[in-house]
Amino acid sequence: MSTASSRAIQAHGPGKPKESGFLHAVSAPARWLNTYDDFITKNSHQVSQIESTLRSLTYIIPGRFRDAEIASESIHSGVQLLSLYHDTLLRKAQSLSKIPVPPLPRSSSLHNRYTRYWTLKSPLYRRVAYVLQIVSYVELLCEMAAKKRGERTRWRVVILLEAVKAVCKLLLLRITRSRPLVSPALPEREPIPEQPSEEEDSFDDFLAGFEEDDEDRRQIASNIQSNSAGLVVEQKTPPQLGPHGEWTMPRTGMTLPPLPAPGDITSYLLSRVLTADDIKPAAKLVNRLQGPAALTAEVLHILAPVVFAVAMARYHLAKRAQGGTKATGKTGALAAWAPWVWGIACEMVARQLRDRGLRTTPLEREEWSRRGWALAWWAMRGAFYDNVTKGLIEGVRRRMPGFVAGIIEDYEYLWENYYFSTSND
Repeated sequence: MSTASSRAIQAHGPGKPKESGFLHAVSAPARWLNTYDDFITKNSHQVSQIESTLRSLTYIIPGRFRDAEIASESIHSGVQLLSLYHDTLLRKAQSLSKIPVPPLPRSSSLHNRYTRYWTLKSPLYRRVAYVLQIVSYVELLCEMAAKKRGERTRWRVVILLEAVKAVCKLLLLRITRSRPLVSPALPEREPIPEQPSEEEDSFDDFLAGFEEDDEDRRQIASNIQSNSAGLVVEQKTPPQLGPHGEWTMPRTGMTLPPLPAPGDITSYLLSRVLTADDIKPAAKLVNRLQGPAALTAEVLHILAPVVFAVAMARYHLAKRAQGGTKATGKTGALAAWAPWVWGIACEMVARQLRDRGLRTTPLEREEWSRRGWALAWWAMRGAFYDNVTKGLIEGVRRRMPGFVAGIIEDYEYLWENYYFSTSND
């Protein structure tokens, strides 16, 4: 071998394995992510159970060790963000028919139909909705981290996050052409029916190839011949029913649902019938706001948290400038109650301005009901909590067993020291 050849081999031979090893290392994260995506798609039921288990850990961690609330909220925010990523994977898999879709009717809730329509129709809606959802998942964790740097930094972060959420909601209001907001702005995860295993699919295909010699056809043919000869044929074995009354056909393996009870036929048929809302276009599940009063009501509902956050920041920073002492007298009481009154006033005015004629669709009624229940969170905020609710909770805690009382005491620390712990968005 010549010297030039050996030099060429030395120059190029070792270089190829290094280059391929580098490309292999670079592409490894992408391959791991694809493997993880396939695992989530094929094991969606187990993933939901794991998410629920991890989320339940956050309910017992607060107060167990130093900075436990930050650790608990980090786990909670991480699980929520991971769940949001899983929802994206499952929706993509359903659109590509990698996992089965529940059959009509009522394959999706009205909320999911409406939000899925806008996420598919408008890329801007999808991006804004994701930003809004992510901010709502990490807002309390951001407040906890900001509080380590001082009260002024904390309240700046609180106002900034509330302003970001308000801007996102106003953008969604604009994108949907002045339709009231629904919460959450993204479709929720739907239960996925069990997918048959590969062994069952291959066995069904195997049976389908023997249509001419299957047992059902031979049995029908023998019955016809016997009846034509005047003989009475009795069924040797009764049909085998499942634990819930369903019957599995021997040849195809398909399952017929059980028959309803004689007195429950009406409700059974109604559950199989498509209603007007099931066939209505998704965009018409929520009506557009008509008139300046209805639009003002929706804008006030969006801006109420921002107004409350700004008022709370001014009150707390002013009290801190005075040395942290609690203001006394009539002036001090008015200053303490002012943020809460401003916030609840915006919500109540919004409810009064809302046109009652808009309550025409079930999805709108569902959203108004949710907002009505969300008003209860105002009992856990501001001066109302300090002067009314706190005393009631302490009375309940004294009558509870030690373990339950300890959990309530740990959460009292969150309610008293963090703004977003009682947020109603």
